[in-house]
Amino acid sequence: MVAQSPLIEMPLFPLASVLTPGGQLQLRIFEPRYLDLVRECSRYGTGFGACLILDGHEVGAPATPAAIGTVARITDFHRDENGLLGIVAEGGPRFRVARTRVRSDGMLRGDVEVWPAEPEQQVPVEFALLQGILERLIETMAPQWRHAPRSAYDDASWLGFRLAELLPLDVAEQQHMLELTDPVQRLAELRDILPRFQKP
Repeated sequence: MVAQSPLIEMPLFPLASVLTPGGQLQLRIFEPRYLDLVRECSRYGTGFGACLILDGHEVGAPATPAAIGTVARITDFHRDENGLLGIVAEGGPRFRVARTRVRSDGMLRGDVEVWPAEPEQQVPVEFALLQGILERLIETMAPQWRHAPRSAYDDASWLGFRLAELLPLDVAEQQHMLELTDPVQRLAELRDILPRFQKP
C-alpha cells in the first residue's frame, strides 16, 4: 500500500495518452483553459496533473480523467509552424485524484494525493532480457535516453516505466503499468506480454 500524504490542489490535463514518471510529454496548446494552465504553471513554478481520459476528448467539454495520474512539469516552450504554443513536460511523481471540480472556463482541477517515488530496486537477473530489449528500443525510438547511465537499466522502476512507454501497449495497459506499485511485478507483467510482439 502507498502511504497517505496530504492533498494538494492542481490543474488537471486529461489526455489520450499516459505519462510515466521520468517520461516526456509533448503537447500543442490552443484552448484558452490550457493556455491559462501553462501560464499558471510558469508563473508559480508548479506542475499540472496528466491523466488518461476515461470518457470524453482532449478538446471541448471537460473529460473524465483516470484516478491515477502523473505530475507533469513544463521543461520547454516553442511555437510551431502554425503559431500554436508547444510545450515539453517531464513526468514526476504519480498521484491519486481524491476529488475534482470544473471551473467556469472548463478547466478541470483536482485535489490529489501525491505518491512517493518507488524505491530504487535492483533488476532481478531473470529480467535481464528486458534490459537488452529496452536498449534496442531506445536506439531506434527514444534518442533522449541514449545517454542514460548503465545504472538506470539496473533500476527496476526506471526500466519498467521506459518499457511501458516504448512497447506498443494500448493505453489501458499503459495505465495499468502506471498504477502498479511493485516495480518487479511491473517487469514480470511486461515480460509476459512480450510474446505478443514477436514475429511468427
